[in-house]
Amino acid sequence: MRNEGPDNEAETVVSGRLGAGGIGWAAALAVAFAGCGGAQGERAEEPGEGPEEYRRVINVEAERVEPRSFVLTIRLTGVAVAMRDVAISAEETGVVRRIDADEGSRVRAGDPILRLDDAILKAQVQAAAARAEYDEEVWQRRKKLYEEDGVGSELAYHEARHAAERSRADLDVLESRLARTTIRAPVRGILDGRPVEVGTMVSPGTPVARIVQADTIRILAGVPERYALHVSAGTEASVAFDVLPGDTLAGSIAFAGATVDPDSRTFPVELALPNPGGRIKPGMVADVSVVRAELADAVVVPRQALVSMEEGHVVFVVEGAGEETTAAARPVRVSASQGNDVVVESGLGEGDRLVVAGQQGLTGGDRVRVVAGEEGNGP
Repeated sequence: MRNEGPDNEAETVVSGRLGAGGIGWAAALAVAFAGCGGAQGERAEEPGEGPEEYRRVINVEAERVEPRSFVLTIRLTGVAVAMRDVAISAEETGVVRRIDADEGSRVRAGDPILRLDDAILKAQVQAAAARAEYDEEVWQRRKKLYEEDGVGSELAYHEARHAAERSRADLDVLESRLARTTIRAPVRGILDGRPVEVGTMVSPGTPVARIVQADTIRILAGVPERYALHVSAGTEASVAFDVLPGDTLAGSIAFAGATVDPDSRTFPVELALPNPGGRIKPGMVADVSVVRAELADAVVVPRQALVSMEEGHVVFVVEGAGEETTAAARPVRVSASQGNDVVVESGLGEGDRLVVAGQQGLTGGDRVRVVAGEEGNGP
């Protein structure tokens, strides 16, 4: 019971205080609230002292428009091929007796690559040579007797001549066959393959070597038919390879096809490029850029600066200064585009402050703050 005494006493004190001054306190509070409400109502009615109208300010990035030269290109995918890629086949039947050039070695035109067994052909050549020598001697004697002395018949005269000619032709054929038992390089280049070894039996048509001349490389590509009027022999182009980052090789179209492939709807083009050191390997994929047109003093803007509307495209430009810096919408007409660059034919001029970031939320007349770009003063 004594534990409850203090609690009851406290409650009595609090209740007593509330009871004693409850009516006066409530009345005073009501008067105070009434007084405050009346003062505020009077100030709101006074002209010019209400809350200011809210007007948003949008942060944007802007760049000053400066006309510049612009090159329109056609992007193609090409493939590198060797200037000459020659597959060499045997022309005679025989067994390989000697190898004169190893795979990967450089050869010049006329250098021997391998030799076939030529013993039989050599013997045939010797016999044919003896026969040709005899028939030539007979012919010369018959000719002298018939033409100078009038001795002998005309038939014997012609038979001797034809026999000498035939023997000479037979000898030429055998000598030519004998020469073909030594297989030589028809062009200079690198011996890129030799699928035969000593002891291999070959016959006419058997592949025996491959020579690749790659000090000059050809780039082959197909151009879509819609660019037929823009690409011809002599058109400037450049070539790049993913495996050679940073290296761009300049050249020009050496050949442009006269017909369009009915399946791919493209026509072939070819470029020739020097290949010192053999860095470009035949078969590599190339990125080809062909110059379609060169524009002088073109107004070029980033693609993201354009805002698509039902009527076309618009851009926003920054006008004014200080607290009165606003954005104005400008309808523009686009004449060409390439990658992230767009050529504006009309609607923008030199010196205009083009909004390049933040324009998606803009409307004409919005206040803006340039936080980056040519006029930016930092966020």
